Amino acid sequence: MGSIPAFLLDESGHVAPAAPPGDGDASLLDAYSRAVVGAAERVGPAVAHLEVEQARGGRGAPRGTGSGFVFTPDGLLLTNSHVVHGARAVRATFADGASYDVDLIGDDPDTDIAVVRIGAGGLVSATLGTSRALRVGQLAIAIGNPYGFQHTVTAGVVSALGRSLRAQNGRLIDDVIQTDAALNPGNSGGPLVDSHGDVIGVNTAIIPFAQGICFATAIDTAKWVVSELLRHGKVRRGYLGFAGANIALSRRSVRFHELTTERAVRVESTERGGPAERAGLESGDVIVAYDGQPVGGIDDLHRLLIAERVGKEASVSVLRRGRKLDLAVIAAERPVS
Repeated sequence: MGSIPAFLLDESGHVAPAAPPGDGDASLLDAYSRAVVGAAERVGPAVAHLEVEQARGGRGAPRGTGSGFVFTPDGLLLTNSHVVHGARAVRATFADGASYDVDLIGDDPDTDIAVVRIGAGGLVSATLGTSRALRVGQLAIAIGNPYGFQHTVTAGVVSALGRSLRAQNGRLIDDVIQTDAALNPGNSGGPLVDSHGDVIGVNTAIIPFAQGICFATAIDTAKWVVSELLRHGKVRRGYLGFAGANIALSRRSVRFHELTTERAVRVESTERGGPAERAGLESGDVIVAYDGQPVGGIDDLHRLLIAERVGKEASVSVLRRGRKLDLAVIAAERPVS
């Protein structure tokens, strides 16, 4: 007969009586339930159901729905850019039945974040937390209006951190939170909150036909976008004014030019009078670095062309007919589409 595991023995060395079935599970469930209920009660009154009337050139006004949440008592709401971008009219309805017309302050399709305002004060507002200290496995609670079922609460965990996700305009959103808290169409723009009821993300996307794979823009990213939208009405970013394509470099080129990446960006065409043309970039040039940083694709350039680089000279390294050249370029501010 084998030895008895230590965790089954009491202090006297005798076999400990078994705990009543379910006691441990019940206490765990109570703590879990209390966390979800408390977070939902704190944040729920700040969450709005958004009814959106889209304006699309002569084809009528299709209607859509989404979610948003108040983050200042004087009526500023966060939501997704894809929910309100190009809308003719938006109306926000809260759990208590109060309904208001919504004005767009600004939106940023590159991060799928938008700020809207309603003409009311003294509103219940959600507390914006931080996504910097999140850990995989911690509780995540989503509140929104899937398929028009208003103020629906779902719960899960933070499944992964630091994901990248394509926005609808093709740009890459970095530092995205993955969660298995169930999201459906209509949840877009609603808050993802932690066990304290602090907002840790803005729910933004699902993968069709997948189960338990949902995404939220991290709240630290959203807070930066909000500050830009409130200050400038847009998010300032740099651009070089060329059309490019991601390509693979030959091993010979990588070795010969001592490059740190095996991929690069080929210039397909340049915008007349744009920064790239003024710098001397030509069709067929292969961009391998910008301002000393390796460029392995268009997404790398997007990350490097931050607002602080607008109007400042930088070096762009290109391969042209077997030679490596360093050209001086001054990024311009990217026009808002």
